[in-house]
Amino acid sequence: MEIVLFEPEIPPNTGNIARLCAAYGVVLNLVGKLGFSLEDKYLKRAGCDYWPHVKLRVWSAWDNFVADAGQRGRLIMTSTKGRQKLPDFEFLPGDFLVFGPETRGLPEDLLAHSQWTVRLPELAWDEGGVRSLNLSTTAGIFLYAALVSSGLMADFC
Repeated sequence: MEIVLFEPEIPPNTGNIARLCAAYGVVLNLVGKLGFSLEDKYLKRAGCDYWPHVKLRVWSAWDNFVADAGQRGRLIMTSTKGRQKLPDFEFLPGDFLVFGPETRGLPEDLLAHSQWTVRLPELAWDEGGVRSLNLSTTAGIFLYAALVSSGLMADFC
């Protein structure tokens, strides 16, 4: 199981997700143009002293990432436009959970790279729901569901 952030924009979100990845031994892939430096103090603060435990891979372009990842597992695209709801999706241990930039989500051309698009069901905006959840919250929910569904959660105490 790996987390992929395509063009992340907000350092504290990436720092929080890095901390999540360290806690579960999950690789964090940062792909494309980053909206910050990896030396950013807010990124480091959110990741706290967990950075030495983060399995980090940085990719300059989506095509480079796909050439490697596409041979190793499924690209699970997370999107409000997802065809399947998170609780109904069955994850596999080698899956890549792909998240888009905070302000715009995954672009259509990237969504086309995968037959697996999954959404987190929420209350509709006009029914009292929120516009969207924070990226790091969403990543945590997805990772937990994926670990449970794939059987990998049994590896943790």
